[in-house]
Amino acid sequence: MDATLRAVITGTGMCLPEKVLTNFDLAKMVDTSDEWIVTRTGIRERRIAAPNVATSDLGAAAASQALSEAGIAANDLDLIIVASVTPDNVFPCTACHVQRIIGASKAAAFDLSVACAGFVYGLAVADGFIRSSSPLRNILVIGAECLSRIVDYTDRTSCILFGDGAGAAVVQAKHDGRGILGSCLGADGAQGDLIIVPAGGSRTPASLDTVQNRMHYMKLKGREVFKFAVIKMVEMVETSLRQCGLTLADVNLIIPHQVNMRIIEAAIERLGISREKVFVNIDRYGNTSAASVPIALHEARTSGRLKRGDTVVLIGFGAGLAWGASVIRW
Repeated sequence: MDATLRAVITGTGMCLPEKVLTNFDLAKMVDTSDEWIVTRTGIRERRIAAPNVATSDLGAAAASQALSEAGIAANDLDLIIVASVTPDNVFPCTACHVQRIIGASKAAAFDLSVACAGFVYGLAVADGFIRSSSPLRNILVIGAECLSRIVDYTDRTSCILFGDGAGAAVVQAKHDGRGILGSCLGADGAQGDLIIVPAGGSRTPASLDTVQNRMHYMKLKGREVFKFAVIKMVEMVETSLRQCGLTLADVNLIIPHQVNMRIIEAAIERLGISREKVFVNIDRYGNTSAASVPIALHEARTSGRLKRGDTVVLIGFGAGLAWGASVIRW
C-alpha cells in the first residue's frame, strides 16, 4: 500500500432548497420555452432558496451531512473553507457563519471567491495544508451558492441557467493509498468581463444609479464563455492526468462543472470518451456555480457511480476567468 500522506475525502454532503423552478415557470416570466431551454442548455429545472435562507444555511446543512458520513464531530475540524460568490455578507466571511452554525469552535475559517472553480480550488488549498508541515488534518471544503439573489429574471439569456444549492466534503490526512493525486489550477483575468456582477464592490459601489441600472445582477457573454469552457474542460482533463502520470484509460469517472449540456457534450466528443464516463445532473439543478461539483460528487458517490479505488477527475471553470482540476483516487 502507498504510504504517502494524502488528502482523502472521507465524507460528502449536499443541500438543495425545496422550491423547484421549472422551465415552464420561467416561460411565464420571460420570453422562453421548455423546448428552447432544454435544447440549448439541457436544464429542465433548478432549485431556489427561500427568502429567509442564506448561503451559510445551505452550506451548514451540507457540511453536517458530510461530517456525519466522515464520522467526525464539528469540533474535530481544523479549518473550514467556503467557496462562494454569493456570501451572506461582504464580511464576516461565510465560513465563519458556517462555523457558528455547526459549532466548529476550534476551526479556522475563510472564504474563496473563484466562482464555478471555487470547490476545486478549495480542495487544492486543503491538499496543500495537509501535505505541508501544518498541523491541519481535518478540513471541511464547501461550495455553496444562492445565485437566485444575483440573477436578473428579466434577462432570458441568463436567468434560465442558474440555481441554488450547496455541497461539502470532509478532507482528512490519511496514509491508505487514496486521496488527491494532484491539482491543476489557472486563471485569465484579461477575460474577467465575460461573467461579472458590475456593481457592489470598491470599483463601482452601490448607489441609486447602479440599482436602477440593474448592475448588481450577473452579466455574461454566452458565446465567448461557451468557447472557453469547452477548450478548458478538455485541457484540464488532459493536463491534470498527465501531471499525475495517468491517461484517460485510467479514469473511471469525470465530474465536470455543470455549466451547460452542450458544453459538456462538446468536451466529451473532443476527449473521445463515452458519455457513461461523465457524471451529469444539470437537468435537475442547473448551474449552481461553486456548489455544482460537490453536489455532483455527492450524488455520484451515493448512486454507486463512484466506488472505492476508482480514479475520478473533478473539473471546475467559470468567472475570473478561472479553472481547475483535481485528480482523486477514491
